[in-house]
Amino acid sequence: MSSIAPVHVVDDEPAVRAALERLLRSAGHTVCLYDSAEDFLATANAGTAGCALLDLRLPGVSGLELQERLRERGCLVQVVFLSGHGDVAAGVQAMKKGALDFLEKPVGDEELLGAVAAALERDAGERRRRQDLDELSARVGTLTEREREVWLEVVSGRLNKQIARRLGVVERTVKAHRARVMEKLGAESVADLVRVAERLGFSRDGG
Repeated sequence: MSSIAPVHVVDDEPAVRAALERLLRSAGHTVCLYDSAEDFLATANAGTAGCALLDLRLPGVSGLELQERLRERGCLVQVVFLSGHGDVAAGVQAMKKGALDFLEKPVGDEELLGAVAAALERDAGERRRRQDLDELSARVGTLTEREREVWLEVVSGRLNKQIARRLGVVERTVKAHRARVMEKLGAESVADLVRVAERLGFSRDGG
């Protein structure tokens, strides 16, 4: 089955690129080929999706440097490294910086395809998560200043009458704001309001 997000193969050896392309296409993947880190960086941005299959020892900008530059751009493409040098230290460094896997050449077809599939699955999951957060953030952006205050007071655990005293309004007004907050955020309970706040990084003390 063809994957929607592509596999970006970055390797300076034409024969290696051709072999990887054949294998990946035979497994149904969309493949983009690059002969250097600079070539990939010319198009990579925060919206680049999929898996980046990177040779560790690229001429010019190395694979590790490429990984770092992608992160600096906010590019969340999932990285799998290939190395023919058995560089354990570099592998550890790559994994610490977020690489999904570090494979030593020659790598078996099944092992490589498994790593690519895992990378694409993680990429899809991360993009869904970011999309969900963007949608929640947009909903919060529709709140008025007072509705936002009431929301944060609610998630801090305060009762309507306590909120009314803190904001200098009557309890009926708090209830009205609270109802609009629930509607705008698509919440059915206080627990839902708390989950929205936690996912967006708001503290429960109203901060």
